[in-house]
Amino acid sequence: MLYIMRHGKTDWNARRKIQGRTDVPLNDEGRDMAQKAHDEYLDVHFDICFCSPLIRAKETAEILLKDRNVPIIYDDRLMEMCFGIYEGYENSFHYPDCPINVFFWTPEKYITPVDKGESMDELFGRTGEFLREKVEPLLDEGKDVLIVGHGAMNSSIVCQVKGLPVKDFWSEGIENCKLMKLK
Repeated sequence: MLYIMRHGKTDWNARRKIQGRTDVPLNDEGRDMAQKAHDEYLDVHFDICFCSPLIRAKETAEILLKDRNVPIIYDDRLMEMCFGIYEGYENSFHYPDCPINVFFWTPEKYITPVDKGESMDELFGRTGEFLREKVEPLLDEGKDVLIVGHGAMNSSIVCQVKGLPVKDFWSEGIENCKLMKLK
């Protein structure tokens, strides 16, 4: 079985700031969310957890799997999408002409930011490679795999596993600390 979870809340989530690769820790609410997820999903079996190396995902995985004998493996391919110059941008939806809003409204039309941004093709390329190399062999062995990551990164995995087009990138909803069963 394959499961994914998005990290708990951060101060940047609360302020509606675009995080991307910026390494923002969980806030107290996010830690509480992860603890509630720990309690809620205690009976769900995981053989292994793959996790983004960003602190908000690491903290979530560690709290979620506390006192369980589940190895956590960090992989850079599970980092959040890089939004370049838009990382740290607050309340983009208050500015209808802000180019980053295209990513949220019509992701199939998203164009990579000029300064160090990541394209949809790059995101799908690295997460697809991760799925093929790490996850699929374990699923073929009958293992239960958990991925703890981020909104956009997790959405790329959902699209690939479910065969969804990029226009449906956000259709499954990626809530903080909610376990999603994919296959």
